[in-house]
Amino acid sequence: MSEPFQPGRDFAAALDRGDPLGRFRDEFHIPRTESGDEEIYFAGNSLGLLPRRTRRYLDEELEKWKRLAVKAHFSGENPWMPYHELLASPMARLVGASPSEVVTMNSLTVNLHLMMASFYRPTRERHRILIEEHAFPSDDYAMESQAKIHGFDAAEALVRVRSDTAEIARTLERDGESIALVLLPGVQYYTGRAFEIEEITRLAHAKGCVAGWDLAHAAGNLVLRLHDWNVDFAVWCTYKYLNSGPGSVGGCFVHEWHGHGVTRDLPRLAGWWGHDKESRFRMEPGFRPIPGAEGWQVSNPPILSLAAIRASLDVFTEAGGMEPLREKSLRLTAYLEWLLGREIGDSVEILTPADPDQRGCQLSLRVKSKASGRTVLEKIEASGVVCDWREPDVIRVAPVPLYNRYEEVHRFVKILRNAM
Repeated sequence: MSEPFQPGRDFAAALDRGDPLGRFRDEFHIPRTESGDEEIYFAGNSLGLLPRRTRRYLDEELEKWKRLAVKAHFSGENPWMPYHELLASPMARLVGASPSEVVTMNSLTVNLHLMMASFYRPTRERHRILIEEHAFPSDDYAMESQAKIHGFDAAEALVRVRSDTAEIARTLERDGESIALVLLPGVQYYTGRAFEIEEITRLAHAKGCVAGWDLAHAAGNLVLRLHDWNVDFAVWCTYKYLNSGPGSVGGCFVHEWHGHGVTRDLPRLAGWWGHDKESRFRMEPGFRPIPGAEGWQVSNPPILSLAAIRASLDVFTEAGGMEPLREKSLRLTAYLEWLLGREIGDSVEILTPADPDQRGCQLSLRVKSKASGRTVLEKIEASGVVCDWREPDVIRVAPVPLYNRYEEVHRFVKILRNAM
């Protein structure tokens, strides 16, 4: 990154003119204020914006439903029966996997339970789960319930650690023989801190633990190498940085060691859609899983949601994948950090690590002025800014490289300064 930055709107405008990814903003619908101006939308870490092409992709499937009805499962362009296979390659590229290691199915927490049914195989001696101390509630609930289902006291079974690699290493060294599963986020939702996935996975495996990851805030935000990092499994949603719509179908990764039966034949919660494709319609008893991540499917997926995901993934492919997006993200977020320090200083505390390798595009801000954080949030929202609040006192700001501009970052900092 060619720092230092310069103050003034002209510098921000020059950055936008030189941005090779700037044209992709036109691929999205930008919400507008009541006065008709475009909002400054920094909430892509909560819900990504709507790609313009999504309507066309959905309309194509609605037209097939109208014209072909049930025959659309096997006829017409992109038949529904294998439709999810269209997403395998572009999704795999985004997370650093082979197509057979990923599948688009269910929602994130459902996939998390499906993965734990296979990968959390506790014994009396090794039954604990390593979890961060401020985990997203759904992850927390899922892990508590899995421990209880297996007959363990959740308060004892869950080992909570801070989002610090050194502490995780110390905990694994001390308690690793009793830990069955390490399950952590790629990016911490509250602080925006990025975990060292490769190193923590290595540490977990060295102690005989399974390494699983919740990539809700990492997929579409960071460059991932799940296969090369030897991650056992991972799950993620697609409605944040992957711009696929509220509640859209999630993604799942299973390393080929497990998905192809290289290490062991894992138990699973099986369903018809994960059964061998060639014999699926014989309707016979006896489950035979599809090799790879597809074998963990339970039910046929919702085609309209898959169409929206496909539309978004096509935008990522045209943008060149995560590497150029990450390069812009680093600069965009660094510019935001620089402006906050210059224009606001100590009145705002940035909870997110300053090291670019330890964060994605999100900065988590804690207001330290006389005005409360809630009051400041209400003021900036009234000025056309969309970001979000996380209890007890954090404003999360996420400039997304696919559709946000440097000039928006400049205007946001001015609006925030005036609100304080």
